[in-house]
Amino acid sequence: MIDHIGIPVSDYTSSKAFFSNVLAALGADLIMEVPAEETEDGHAACGFGRDGNPSFWIYDGGAVPARPHFAFVAKSRAEVDAFHRAALAEGATDHGAPGLRAQYGEHYYAAFVLDADDYNLEAVCHASPVSD
Repeated sequence: MIDHIGIPVSDYTSSKAFFSNVLAALGADLIMEVPAEETEDGHAACGFGRDGNPSFWIYDGGAVPARPHFAFVAKSRAEVDAFHRAALAEGATDHGAPGLRAQYGEHYYAAFVLDADDYNLEAVCHASPVSD
């Protein structure tokens, strides 16, 4: 059900080095880094994981309030679209309309919303369009 989780950190550079070393002891690597200008929140982020799947992310929390990030697995792009529509109908705020996010992967199709508690919720499908 959970695709990945992201947490804010107060010192991005230091935290990236910390998690790179600590998670390596568990067989995880730094898989991906995304510059601030390519993220929905405008904060640099990097993902750690195994087998090319970044499942644990940290992002530069800076001086902004912490906003936890949860991404849910969607089986198809249609499910991503349905998640986004349903969330908006329930009062969530749009935080990124359904669409490709090539900076995260070739077939990374996602939508983002902020719920009533200001959590950044995402639905993501990694399947190629022929799978839909």
